[in-house]
Amino acid sequence: MKPILQLYRGYANEEELIVMGHVFKRTYEYDYQKKNFKNATSIINQFRIKTIKNFDVYLKCGNQEIHTKTLDDGYFKFCIPLEKETPFGWIEYEVSIKHKTEKITEKGSFIRPHKGKLGIISDIDDTFLISHTGNFFRKIYVLLFKNVNDRKVFKGVVPHYQALSSAGRNNKEEENAFFYVSSSEWNLYRFIVKFTKIHQLPRAVILLKDIKRGVADFFMSGRGNHDHKFDKIKHVLEFYPNLKYVLLGDDSQHDPILYERICKIFPVTVKAVYIRQTGKHKKEATKTIMKNLENLEVSVCYYKDSSEAIMHSKSIGLIS
Repeated sequence: MKPILQLYRGYANEEELIVMGHVFKRTYEYDYQKKNFKNATSIINQFRIKTIKNFDVYLKCGNQEIHTKTLDDGYFKFCIPLEKETPFGWIEYEVSIKHKTEKITEKGSFIRPHKGKLGIISDIDDTFLISHTGNFFRKIYVLLFKNVNDRKVFKGVVPHYQALSSAGRNNKEEENAFFYVSSSEWNLYRFIVKFTKIHQLPRAVILLKDIKRGVADFFMSGRGNHDHKFDKIKHVLEFYPNLKYVLLGDDSQHDPILYERICKIFPVTVKAVYIRQTGKHKKEATKTIMKNLENLEVSVCYYKDSSEAIMHSKSIGLIS
């Protein structure tokens, strides 16, 4: 059986390029049009994939070909020094694998952000994608029985995110760096890409949790330890130290706690923190965290409706 190569969006700064992907022995296409039980089967199949460990992978970089091997879960990551000046914006890259006498090549893209002011990091579930994370059974039901075309964004999210993407930019090609960081696993990458395209959300680097390889794992999707999110956000802020950051999340899980930790470590880097209220009432613990962040001179907005977030962004001069 021919191996399957899946690439993810990468990112670069002045000195380093990071691109990543998986090599699968078996995977299943997610059919975006299927309804009800057929959609459920399609989603569950994303957790029935088989990966290949220690498999040879080759990255084409300029005139050279760089070789690495996949990790135990089929994941590979190239972190390589950039020797010559790389253009700004989204740039194509190429990775290949070999199967018998055949060379299998895929093209992906990475971003090198234009010099500028803002980096935006957003959670996914219940921050812009309505997911009902706080209600386990409803969350599973929606994930299984609503296909990507039926899933919804919160009202007002898209104009807010588009405004943040173009804030301080005169040229449409020069978007601010956007990252979607989630506790969902790499299994749902194609679903997330499709969803963000349908709703015209900004093109972003997507950073997810380690891939799951069993149907039983499906029911634990997005649950468990959220430290990986903290590590990924911390890494982005260290990778682009000269940007000012906007963090967007919600109060259904651990975003306020994670963002507070980030703000304490990067006291001059985070400009604003937005937390969506997911229940009927604001949470006292979240209100306490937001007050503490204000004390650190971080601008905060704990909001129910995205129109409040837009007004806040305008009031602090983030967007016009």
